[in-house]
Amino acid sequence: MTIHVLLVEDQNLVRLGICSLLELTEDINVVAQLSDGCDVNSVCAQYQPDIILLDIRMPKTDGLTVLSNMTSANITIPALVLTTFDEHDLVLKCMHLGAKGYLRKDVSLESLISAIRCIVNGELWIQPAITEQVQKHELIADVNVVNPLIEDLSLKETQILRLIAAGYSNHEIAGALHNSDGTIRNAVSTILAKLNVRDRTRAVITAMEHGLI
Repeated sequence: MTIHVLLVEDQNLVRLGICSLLELTEDINVVAQLSDGCDVNSVCAQYQPDIILLDIRMPKTDGLTVLSNMTSANITIPALVLTTFDEHDLVLKCMHLGAKGYLRKDVSLESLISAIRCIVNGELWIQPAITEQVQKHELIADVNVVNPLIEDLSLKETQILRLIAAGYSNHEIAGALHNSDGTIRNAVSTILAKLNVRDRTRAVITAMEHGLI
């Protein structure tokens, strides 16, 4: 299956570089490029991409507005946000608006391709280094304050949550931890209940906001 990509990036050299590298991969095809986010909805309707690679900061219509506009238009194409280390607050806002992952712009081609494939398959992809920097810069409000609605996660549950954030499916997590698929499914259900959330995406965002991963 060929993965069709919409690339939204305002810096010409960065955009052309990413596009050229992705075109070296047999199963990935960049079907459209935009230097601004204002036409994302119409381009999505025209090309029906499988994923959007989305810059956060753009001069006219930024990534936050793009995600908000997509939600308003009921566009469910997953977005992978591309960021730099000075944009952690925007990263969290993008996740709240429905982005399915984020990466630094200086990641390897292998990591970018893995993230694209993972997100197209319905999983999340969150680069651990960015999560660490979010916490280091104290952009998560009062990470030391315990939320009474959130129960403590066990060491294993935290490990599973980190693997979910890194894009692993339940089956892959089961293999990595030498557990059955059923055991991992039950553990994920327990994690969602402890974090008082309804799905894996919200679980990861909540965990990040409270410094749990």
